[in-house]
Amino acid sequence: MKTHALILVLLFFAIGTTYSQSNQIPLIGAKAPVFTAQTTNGELTFPNDFGESWKILFSHPKDFTPVCSSELLELAYLQKDLAMLNVKFAIISTDDLSQHNMWKAHLEELDYKGRGKQSIQFPIIDDSSKKVSITYGMLHTPTSTSRDIRGVYIIDPKNTVRSINFYPIEVGRNITEIERTILALQAADETNLLTPANWTTGDDLMVPHFPYTQKDLAKNPDLKNEYYNVGDRMWFKKVSK
Repeated sequence: MKTHALILVLLFFAIGTTYSQSNQIPLIGAKAPVFTAQTTNGELTFPNDFGESWKILFSHPKDFTPVCSSELLELAYLQKDLAMLNVKFAIISTDDLSQHNMWKAHLEELDYKGRGKQSIQFPIIDDSSKKVSITYGMLHTPTSTSRDIRGVYIIDPKNTVRSINFYPIEVGRNITEIERTILALQAADETNLLTPANWTTGDDLMVPHFPYTQKDLAKNPDLKNEYYNVGDRMWFKKVSK
C-alpha cells in the first residue's frame, strides 16, 4: 500500500513539473520562441525574418485604446532612430488583423504632440488565437484572460532573450528607456563591461573585476589613468569624450 502511495506521489510530482516547465515563459539567456503569424505587413516568422538585427516584441492590451495608441505613435516617431541602432520590432495583441489594419489607418491620420502624421512601418501581429501571447507570457490571467498586458522582450542578433519587462495595463511604457536599454546592452556586448545605474551613452562603464595587476601597471603606467574606483568594490573605465 505504501509503495502504491509513493508511486502516486511521484507521478503527480512528475506531471506537475512537466506542466510547469511547459508553461514557463522564455527567460533571459534563452532562445526566443519562433512563431509565424499574419501581420499588417504580411506574413512574419519572428524572430527569424528580422535577421541579425536586435529585435523587440511589444505586446499591448487592445487596439484603439488611448494608452496603446500613444505608445504606437511614440514608436512610429522613433522608427528611424531605432533602425539606426540596428533594431527591428513588432507589436502583438489578441485583436485580429482586420482590427489592426483599421487601427493603423486611424493612427496614421493623427498629429500627436504636434509632430505631424506618422507612417507606421512596423508590423502589428494578429494573435487572436492567443497562442503567441501564451508562449511569451503576455496573458496574465489575474488581470485578464483575453487581453495582453504591456510586455517588452528585447532579443539580440543571435535570437537570445536579453531583457524582459512587463507593465500594467494602466501605465504607458517609456519608449526612451527601452531605447536606452538597447544602447546599454550593445555597449556591454562591445566592451565586455557593465553599465551602472542611470547609464546613458557617453557615461563611464563599470569593470566586473579589478582592472589591472601591479605587473600590468609596471608595464603600462598609463593604465592608472584609464580607470578609477569608488570604494573598493566599484571600478570604472573612463570613456573617451
